[in-house]
Amino acid sequence: MNWLRRPVAFDKVLYGLYQWRYSRLRPCYWKEDLRRHKCCFSASLPHQMALVSPNGEQMDEGCGETIYVIGMGSDGGDYGLDDVDMEASVATVQSLCEQTDSDLILLRERSEAGGLVRDYLIRRRVGDQDFLEVRVAVVGNVDAGKSTLLGVLTHGELDNGRGFARQKLFRHKHEMESGRTSSVGNDILGFDQEGQVVNKPDSHGGSLDWTKICEKSSKVITFIDLAGHEKYLKTTVFGMTGHLPDFCMLMVGSNAGIVGMTKEHLGLALALNVPVFVVVTKIDMCPANILQETLKLLQRLLKSPGCRKIPVLVQNKDDVIVTASNFSSERMCPIFQISNVTGENMDLLKMFLNLLSSKTSFREDEPAEFQIDDTYSVPGVGTVVSGTTLRGLIRLNDTMLLGPDPLGSFLPIAVKSIHRKRMPVKEVRGGQTASFALKKIKRSSIRKGMVMVSPRLSPQASWEFMAEILVLHHPTTISPRYQAMVHCGSIRQTATILTMNRDCLRTGDKASVHFRFIKTPEYLHADQRLVFREGRTKAVGTITKLLQSTNNLPSNFKPPQIKMQSTKKAPYRREDGATPANEEEASTARPDSPHQSQQPVRGRN
Repeated sequence: MNWLRRPVAFDKVLYGLYQWRYSRLRPCYWKEDLRRHKCCFSASLPHQMALVSPNGEQMDEGCGETIYVIGMGSDGGDYGLDDVDMEASVATVQSLCEQTDSDLILLRERSEAGGLVRDYLIRRRVGDQDFLEVRVAVVGNVDAGKSTLLGVLTHGELDNGRGFARQKLFRHKHEMESGRTSSVGNDILGFDQEGQVVNKPDSHGGSLDWTKICEKSSKVITFIDLAGHEKYLKTTVFGMTGHLPDFCMLMVGSNAGIVGMTKEHLGLALALNVPVFVVVTKIDMCPANILQETLKLLQRLLKSPGCRKIPVLVQNKDDVIVTASNFSSERMCPIFQISNVTGENMDLLKMFLNLLSSKTSFREDEPAEFQIDDTYSVPGVGTVVSGTTLRGLIRLNDTMLLGPDPLGSFLPIAVKSIHRKRMPVKEVRGGQTASFALKKIKRSSIRKGMVMVSPRLSPQASWEFMAEILVLHHPTTISPRYQAMVHCGSIRQTATILTMNRDCLRTGDKASVHFRFIKTPEYLHADQRLVFREGRTKAVGTITKLLQSTNNLPSNFKPPQIKMQSTKKAPYRREDGATPANEEEASTARPDSPHQSQQPVRGRN
């Protein structure tokens, strides 16, 4: 006889694990069929407990991990188990984890009136070249300690109070001189199967070897370090929309409080439906009364009608497990108080990051789609694009359609190599970030906002679209012919309002608006979220309908030519400089002729 209890936060044991559903606490007799994963019960029991294999949607929902509690009643009360029943229940769950290729990791054990209660983390095992990935956007006002915290987390060394930790993350000289981030930075924090940090900086230069971290990790947290200064707001908006973060870490300096861009960044995360947790920094230098005042204002802001969050101050490991278990509801907002100089409460933040799991599901059987958020030109490799796989499965040597170009067309292109976190892999799935090496195309021909899609989609670019928008702030009124920057995924382009169902729009108004891009068509989807901004004007919305394909171009539209790299040698020229002798030689001397530039790009195997 053994006893099993209901999970505290999830009704589904996710990603290959099996699910227990029952109405109340009851004993059962187990007879396990490990091939078919069925369970037979004693016929004398008045109620039956079913072991159910979850469907595909349930398997994808938790991305391979969940928190399971043994010793909890069906009504949510902690009743506890004696030692014999606890060991039997753990053995049963362990056997199921072995059959589903998962690990059972003890998080905590506590004593209740009826006995023991244990919380376990169940995490799917990953291959040598695979790992679970969670993207966390780091936002907050300037000088809140964003880059410093990431330096402490990723390199394992405390700060000296004068910017020592953040120097390892800056990419540009002016960032090192000013101490302010101006570009989107990416940093990783790896956890092994037991939840221990695997980041080991190089003993000489202090740099991180991303390949070694990913090889040792079963889970990798990707931090998207965004700018806090107001003049870099467009970079921050692009990082929030183009990099598709799963969670948002809002940084607040305890000595400064909620100032500057703090509310702007919080509102942006709420508009994009990104779950938020808060980290209050610099508690080592802040007087106690100022810290309490900052926490009080922060809780008031999170409870306000615009946020409607439930703030929870995290002070011990029990709080971490409870908040991580219920964080998927998007209502709970954990608040951590840390110091980058003394390291106070840093272990609680690391434990919380280890327990975070994305709730966005991706199906591999859908046609592949990859959005580009950056481009590079690597010597000896060629053009490299980086971004996020939105859906489907992309393998090495797959032929994808790259576009849209200024004419709205898509060009066949072959994927020659794939890297995840600087580690070569053979395939990427939906929800994973990656970099692709593309041959025979110049970097200048690719821009942020372009996509790589499967030929099965038959993609079409659009000039115009309809969207339902909500104006968050505008000093005066918005009317037709108004222009502003539209952020939609990795797309960042100015659009004009052609028509709308109201005469004018003010702060707080909703309307259905007809937009038109002014420069190039873009690849869009219905139901995509967008951010509409210009100066102090900010609006959010959702695309409802795509109106105009690339067949109808604006008048006097002259797109630039697509620049393809030619693999042909330069034509032979005689010493006297004479022109080619025949038509065949003349055609060879023109490698950039329109006839040749329109040929599909085919990579070598």
